[in-house]
Amino acid sequence: MFGRLLPRRSPPRDPASTTPATSGAFRSLRNRNYRLWAAGAFVSNVGTWMQRTAQDWLVLAELTPHNATSVGIVMALQFGPSLVLLPLTGLAADHVDRRRLLFVTQAAMGALALALGLLTVLGAVQLWHVYVFALLLGCVTAFDAPARQTFVSELVGTRDVANAVALNSTSFQAGRLIGPAAAGLLIAAYGSGWSFLCNAASFVPVLASLAWLRASDLHRSERPALERGSFGAGLRYVWQRDDLKAVLTMLFLVATFGLNFPIFIATMAVSVFRVDAHAYGLLTSMMAVGSIAGALLSARRARPRMSLLVGGAAVFGAGCASAALMPGYGLFAASLVVIGIAAQTFMIGANSTVQLACDPAMRGRVMAIYLAIALGSTPLGAPIVGWVADAFGPRWALAVAAAAGLAAALVGARHAGKAARRDSDAGGRGE
Repeated sequence: MFGRLLPRRSPPRDPASTTPATSGAFRSLRNRNYRLWAAGAFVSNVGTWMQRTAQDWLVLAELTPHNATSVGIVMALQFGPSLVLLPLTGLAADHVDRRRLLFVTQAAMGALALALGLLTVLGAVQLWHVYVFALLLGCVTAFDAPARQTFVSELVGTRDVANAVALNSTSFQAGRLIGPAAAGLLIAAYGSGWSFLCNAASFVPVLASLAWLRASDLHRSERPALERGSFGAGLRYVWQRDDLKAVLTMLFLVATFGLNFPIFIATMAVSVFRVDAHAYGLLTSMMAVGSIAGALLSARRARPRMSLLVGGAAVFGAGCASAALMPGYGLFAASLVVIGIAAQTFMIGANSTVQLACDPAMRGRVMAIYLAIALGSTPLGAPIVGWVADAFGPRWALAVAAAAGLAAALVGARHAGKAARRDSDAGGRGE
């Protein structure tokens, strides 16, 4: 019914594309370099989710009197630099050796986690400390994220990009399944600081995996020359592509008002259901169950379709509306599974679409724009959603997310309808 989102022209040639295609949800793991990277990344993902959970709990339950706006400010500081630094991060991803860049950014994130952990364990942490570390982490992540996303194509080649993106997301969500629950236990037993220290230690395996990669097996493409106006060329490239503009508009709506899960889950846990840190961590893990299921389903698909993105956004909106109405902790936890499946279906499809639809020479800059929207829109949405939660209650904050998901689905359906009509007209003319 819906037309394909991707252009009809063939994707750029890649050395890996000359070999027969393999199938299966875990096919990228047959690649040695990707196996090493995935193993190190999984350990780091667990640590990342431990820190996120502990950071939200530290701000909401220890440093403020259950103030959701403060959590929103932390999120804004952490994700805002992706938008502010966009002209630099995309250029770095396209023009700097991505493996070396990842060494620097991953080591810096580990050092920041160590410093915040020591402050917290020693009992010296204050709210402004968390704000400062969130901003510093955001600056590092702004350079790390585009390089990490586009590094996938160097690990597996163009043929398996969609599969590797889905497996990366599976790993990230598996970390969400383990990390928050582990953080909840640590917080209850020893305090928030030890979760930060565990995250600092988790960067050692990912740095080791980068060191052990075989450079000769990487699928590197020729890097474009660094010229004046390179960033502007990336913006013009996106502006001229209706398919990319549609996906990025959908992403903006969902990411700005829908992907504020730390606010949704924390405020529902503390203010509505009044549960302890362990039960709070389990809620995040329940969403991870759905997210892993959605990521594994996405890993089996070769190429995304617009109908999949529309469906994912629509179910996400409906899931948030359902969660807002749930009367008890158990039913709310169950609704998070549905939200997790829908969110991953949409996000993985959007990521794969953007990577596969753009030319390799533009991939770093386009992915920087994608990530600036995915991460940088949080400074716009998180304080608004946090204020709605404080002023009207957490259930109304979830209602905002529901409206965003449904609006994104309408944008995608409108574009898909136009694409289908263009294809039909072209077929009628015999083109």
